[in-house]
Amino acid sequence: METKPLAILAAGGTGGHMFPAQALAEELISRGWAVKLSTDFRGARFTQNFPAPVKIETVSSATFAKDGLISKIKAPLLILGGIFSTTKAFQKNRPLIVIGFGGYPTIPALTAAIFARLPRIIHEQNGVLGKVNQLFARKAHLVACGTWPTIMPKNIKSEYIGNPVRREVLSRSNSPYIPPGNHPMSIFIMGGSQGATILSKIVPEAICTLPDKFLRYIRVFQQAREEDCQRVESYYTGKGIKCEVLPFFNNIAAHLSEAQLIISRSGASSVADIGVVGRPSILVPLGSALRDEQTLNAYPLKKIRAATVIPEKNLTVKRLNKAIIKILSSPENANKMAANAHKTVVLDATNKLADRVEEISGYNIE
Repeated sequence: METKPLAILAAGGTGGHMFPAQALAEELISRGWAVKLSTDFRGARFTQNFPAPVKIETVSSATFAKDGLISKIKAPLLILGGIFSTTKAFQKNRPLIVIGFGGYPTIPALTAAIFARLPRIIHEQNGVLGKVNQLFARKAHLVACGTWPTIMPKNIKSEYIGNPVRREVLSRSNSPYIPPGNHPMSIFIMGGSQGATILSKIVPEAICTLPDKFLRYIRVFQQAREEDCQRVESYYTGKGIKCEVLPFFNNIAAHLSEAQLIISRSGASSVADIGVVGRPSILVPLGSALRDEQTLNAYPLKKIRAATVIPEKNLTVKRLNKAIIKILSSPENANKMAANAHKTVVLDATNKLADRVEEISGYNIE
């Protein structure tokens, strides 16, 4: 029986890392590869939509960013444990290649790959290399960039690939857009796994103070932290607005394609999804991002007038309300924003990354 080539995908515990990994897993499996995902317990929350053949391996890892002496002492011990267990796993079942998508949970797999002298690719979704990707960039055979240009150290072999997008979202690529008007309208709010609290505070009031000529047609779908969901939902329903408020939407492609307007953080995966489907958006870059990568992610959409970008420090109910009104009151402009958004993405990013995986691993499908 012929053994399938094995690829290890290592990704951190946020959707921004996990969704591109899922997209690559879907493509590699269709090409005849076996795929294992190496992540931590946080990342495991995002695996329900990974292809069934993908084996999920939860490794020991930790971040050094947490406060407290005990956390800082435990972090390296947990990471060392993850490296040890991953190295043993590689000895038992040697992969052809390891692909890291960023985040601390990728440290064990990438370190074990260096010890085992395996080919290594890093995919960076944002316009600035993340901390862990910076650590491994010089040891990688390729840094595949999701955003261009990407700020990184000199003499790093890099290539603009684009951000892989899940097949569920790709299936809605450039789907017909119904501009705002006197008919049912959907506003979809994506908060990301970090920093959704400010959107939960500002967005509901900004929407509920819209003129009645808009409110009578609007339904809201909003992602919020679990502890905020009931409060946000009660606020909307108290104002007579139909809504659905959840910590996570499994059917994100449907919500994106049905939306007249998207309000979102500008994480790389969110920006890519918005671009693939092609929808007007209001983007609020995460203010606490140390490298301000979300502002860079939003720039292509802002430059081509596909999105309104509001820095978090400037986000107020009044300003967001005005931005929403401007888009909903101009169907023609909303149509142009939708069309322009679709021009910002690399639709074959997943195929391109899979091609590099096969080239660098030395695997020949024939």
